[in-house]
Amino acid sequence: MRKTEHRDIMADTRTPTPIAEGLLFPEGPIAMPDGSVILVEIARGTLSRVYDGKTDVVANLGGGPNGAAIGPDGAVYVCNNGGFQWHEHNGRLYPGEEPESYGGGRIERVDLTTGAVDILYTHCEGQPLRGPNDIVFDAQGGFWFTDHGKMRPRERDRTGVFYAKADGSFIEEKIFPLDGPNGIGLAPDEREVYVAETHSGRLWAYPLAAPGQLANAQGDRPDGGRLINGRAGYFLFDSLAVEDCGNVCVATIVDGGITVLSPNGAEPDFVPMPDRLTTNIAFGGEDLKTAYITLSSTGQLVSVPWPRKGLKLNFAPA
Repeated sequence: MRKTEHRDIMADTRTPTPIAEGLLFPEGPIAMPDGSVILVEIARGTLSRVYDGKTDVVANLGGGPNGAAIGPDGAVYVCNNGGFQWHEHNGRLYPGEEPESYGGGRIERVDLTTGAVDILYTHCEGQPLRGPNDIVFDAQGGFWFTDHGKMRPRERDRTGVFYAKADGSFIEEKIFPLDGPNGIGLAPDEREVYVAETHSGRLWAYPLAAPGQLANAQGDRPDGGRLINGRAGYFLFDSLAVEDCGNVCVATIVDGGITVLSPNGAEPDFVPMPDRLTTNIAFGGEDLKTAYITLSSTGQLVSVPWPRKGLKLNFAPA
């Protein structure tokens, strides 16, 4: 892997600039070349587009649209977690347990031109998808995604990480079990896949032998996962984005911000945000040095100048 830059970025960050407000638990931002940002509104059940302070619905998906990514055909592929119970407290919105309306998780494809929605996957080898959460495409056009599962009053699902093809022809569970797998990303050279566990606040790196194939490697876990040096304290991990230099930026809940971790073992950094439920980060803008961050409980999408370049995602529109 390429050498990873790592230095304190606190001095390089500024007050977040609001891009959109009044969103219903936004996540999954995708920066578009026209300056708009496509994202999901989980509590609204939509894939939406934010531009010039306005929000337009691209597609009504229902359930709980979560992570999103542009695929090789230019469509948006969405992890739909099936929905949550929702709770409002002091003007902030919080997700809860599995709702009575829950009908299962799924992977969906949305045509950005027409808004047409196709369901690609609801099961893997007879097992239903419970709460698909985050997604990343590799250079060959396949995608990795996490299943975060659902919670009920006395139990929660055991789930894992999957690899699938964009045409709906192949899906396979690759890692099982993990503790609430959430954010997922690929190293710049695609020799590792990164998975953030929500409840443990850990980031795992899994070596890859080929696209969609884990290497038979030794690691900190019996399945070959290598623990990335992290922060001390109590927090939860959500989605993530990778920098061009290799750092992994993980949206962090409880203390609210972005945790920046180095796969090479350097000390982590933390960039605070004004929402305890800071859930997603994506890079865009000139030279990919603008971070778009979802502050979900307050319904905001904000931008922050970033001191390092983000990794250009496969199939991101030019």
